[in-house]
Amino acid sequence: MADKANDVDAIWIDWKHAVTMTAGEIKSWLDTDESKEVGQKDDGSGESIGHRSGRRIVTILGKKKGDLTASDIEHMHKVVGYVKRHTAQRPDSDVEHSRWRYSLMNWGNDPLKEV
Repeated sequence: MADKANDVDAIWIDWKHAVTMTAGEIKSWLDTDESKEVGQKDDGSGESIGHRSGRRIVTILGKKKGDLTASDIEHMHKVVGYVKRHTAQRPDSDVEHSRWRYSLMNWGNDPLKEV
């Protein structure tokens, strides 16, 4: 049990820094055409991995830290890793209307949002 508690505490802080959008902001974003047009599609459903992740992030944001499952924690690690890797690839050109930003927003991170 202590391992789970330590893992939750460790990821919780990183998660709060990586996911800069609220659940409502993510829900609204995921309804846009821009959101649906970016990302890798892998399972034939037509939905990108990032878009599917965004829906999962909304669910996780609705939970208390103590209610997180092992699967939630695993996804939180995946989100934090993606955001760290992707933000390091910031383009030199227009960021506001870039596929780079749109992809990050599918993962709950708006790089232009003041936090």
